[in-house]
Amino acid sequence: MDKRRVLITGSNGLLGQKLVNLLRKRESIQLIATSRGPNRNPYKNGCEYHAFDVSNPESVAEYMYRLRPTDVIHTAAMTHVDDCEKDPSACQLQNVDAVRLLVQACEEYNARFIHVSTDFIFDGLDGPYREDHDANPLSVYGQAKLDSELIVEQAKIPWAIVRTVLLYGVIPDSSRSNIVLWVKKSLEAGQNIRVVQDQVRSPTLAEDLADGIAAVLLRNKTGVFHISGAETMNIYQLACRVAAFWKLDASLIEAIDSQTLNQPATRPPKTGFLILKAQTELNYKPHTLEQGLDLVDKQLKALQQV
Repeated sequence: MDKRRVLITGSNGLLGQKLVNLLRKRESIQLIATSRGPNRNPYKNGCEYHAFDVSNPESVAEYMYRLRPTDVIHTAAMTHVDDCEKDPSACQLQNVDAVRLLVQACEEYNARFIHVSTDFIFDGLDGPYREDHDANPLSVYGQAKLDSELIVEQAKIPWAIVRTVLLYGVIPDSSRSNIVLWVKKSLEAGQNIRVVQDQVRSPTLAEDLADGIAAVLLRNKTGVFHISGAETMNIYQLACRVAAFWKLDASLIEAIDSQTLNQPATRPPKTGFLILKAQTELNYKPHTLEQGLDLVDKQLKALQQV
């Protein structure tokens, strides 16, 4: 039986590294990791790596021709919401045009396409959301991710869209932080932090999202899936639970409203996901928040010993 050639874009990122580490151990898969620049994943066995830019038409054409994947998992994206608001053309290039290029290449070589999307396609007025809720993005980023979903849905190949919410986790060489690591680091340094109390989310452990995407891949699922944590809370509550887990001083956390931050991009007030479809069709079983924090704690300690 021929191995599936699975290509992962954005393999240097948090989700990308978790997916590589999960799928490289499977005998049925020949894994191809791709990202910009050198490979930052210290676990290099079990996959090949190629550096290329998914927003460059020549690079996409060349590497898809050379590598001939049977499946593409697209995790690469411009995800900083305010940067997208300030630079819509860069957001369009990385979050929409790149998807169109990859989908066209997948159509040419008859490869399946799994696309990672976001809760920010919703306006946050009636969350938590099912897969079939109507989208109404409030930001340049949210609109771009919705536009990319529409490209995927019109593809002439098998496709799946996996939406997620507020990803957290740890990898050895990360260029980006996340809400959990930021709160932990700030409180450990004795810093006062201001955290919004009027934005509700379902925090998602990166390992859980990787497990959900792997299930979509291995079960040959198509359509839209919501993959997130099962618990919904506001960001201030999340920060307080992070403080409690690591026994840090929660009095340093000030609850504020979003408008006081004057952020360029509007955030949806209440999202979070209803994940019954994933639980039913994918046997998806996310960690509780405290279980996720315990895993992050173990990984941080292991990194300190390296």
